[in-house]
Amino acid sequence: MPHTPEPAPSIRVEDAATVADGGPARLSISRIADVDALAARFSGDARVLDVAHGRVRLLATAEQVTAAAGDAIGAAASAAIAAWTRGSDDLVTPRGVLPCASRPVVMGVLNVTPDSFSDGGEHYDRADHPARAIADGLALVAAGADVVDVGGESTRPGADEVSAADEAARVLPVVDALAAAGVIVSIDTTKAAVAREGVRNGAVIVNDVSAGVLDADMLATVADLGVPFVLVHMHGTPRTMQLDPHYDDVVADVHDALAERIDAAVAAGVARDRLVVDPGIGFGKTLEHNLELLRRVREFTSFGLPVLIGTSRKSFIGRLTDGAPADDRLEGSLATAALAVAGGAAIVRVHDVAASVRAVTVAHAVSRGRPA
Repeated sequence: MPHTPEPAPSIRVEDAATVADGGPARLSISRIADVDALAARFSGDARVLDVAHGRVRLLATAEQVTAAAGDAIGAAASAAIAAWTRGSDDLVTPRGVLPCASRPVVMGVLNVTPDSFSDGGEHYDRADHPARAIADGLALVAAGADVVDVGGESTRPGADEVSAADEAARVLPVVDALAAAGVIVSIDTTKAAVAREGVRNGAVIVNDVSAGVLDADMLATVADLGVPFVLVHMHGTPRTMQLDPHYDDVVADVHDALAERIDAAVAAGVARDRLVVDPGIGFGKTLEHNLELLRRVREFTSFGLPVLIGTSRKSFIGRLTDGAPADDRLEGSLATAALAVAGGAAIVRVHDVAASVRAVTVAHAVSRGRPA
């Protein structure tokens, strides 16, 4: 029977604002065998804040973590603190580099479906497919999108499944035409077969809302394709994800779940520097969960990977704005995109590209104290 290695400890940085001046970071260490024993090893200036749910939270420098927990955990803490401080590197795709390190990257949404929550049928005309979708995709680029994310299956709560053949028929001609026009295309799918055909037709990123969970072949397929892979956290499936989602601490729990998917992707052969993490706003979260994830986006930068946030037109914005329908949530979408970027997100996934580019450009400049 093959040996299954123990998962590597996960370090989440809650705050490292004083590190540059020699101060400690507020850290959470999880995925370790005996958290009580680890907590007991910290002494002196390092201060344990609490031990709960399999995690140790503490105030400590990376050097203090090394002294108490050993070189491996200390190095992980040092890397997480550095990532929290500087953000992610650029994302290299087979078609070009997305400048995640220097400015917000904008991913335009192109849902080629009749039933997506906010724009079902807007880009999909059975009588004229794929001409309308192609034109709309090119318009997203003209408006300032760095990437166009093409999806052929709705992932709204309660959505019905679509066969791989039907999904491919919707998206492949659109992907092919946009790629031929020089567009950086992402294929939004949970199916390995659709991902493979999408890349063969010119897509250079795979965006999977299940992080490879719903199709056992996805991780190996992405590894073989050699393209960047977006790991999205989802609680359950689109049909079940909003049925009473519960977390002890939504940020900590989602962070640990993403750490597990990162490990699984790397074990399958996906290069770590080609991964993107997305905490999955709206994918199995309550209103309060979504707000907490947005408030604490920077903690996900601890991975040292680009963080993608997608809030555009989602239902929680409607709940916060007197029940505004999906096509009337522009202001809330812009506010959340700007807050995400100010909080450390490298990529935002949006419907209203031109307005979003302006909003996140300003937010980024304010957060850095200088223009990009």
